[in-house]
Amino acid sequence: MIRRLQPGEMDELISIWLASTIQAHPFISESYWYESESIVRNVYIPQSATWVYWHQDKMVGFISVLDSLFIGALFVSEPFIGQGIGQALMKHVKALYPSLSLEVYQKNQRAVHFYHHQGFRIEESAWQNETHHPTWIMSWQADQTP
Repeated sequence: MIRRLQPGEMDELISIWLASTIQAHPFISESYWYESESIVRNVYIPQSATWVYWHQDKMVGFISVLDSLFIGALFVSEPFIGQGIGQALMKHVKALYPSLSLEVYQKNQRAVHFYHHQGFRIEESAWQNETHHPTWIMSWQADQTP
């Protein structure tokens, strides 16, 4: 079941984010993610529209959209990866917004492949000064994909 994030669910969401982001980015020091936790918890998620995926009374994934345009986070708990949860979350937000963009680390090939499969196309390359790794800026528009 997909629904909006509710008050009191932030700890569970942050737990998914931290474990998933560490797993998805082995090329970045874990300490960077731990140091980023407070900004994700206190700034980014509160400023975003966030939907969560629940499976048997447990949050197993989420997607956040900032400014009705930018997907800042899409994470699924490790045991549930490959079960269509990420696709369901993406389908949900694609039904709400006519265009979306995101930034993904180039070394995160699993995510790059997933976003390509979801109809996102690489627009440009960027550089993350904080992590010293290149990223792709990718975009999707409803009128350009089936």
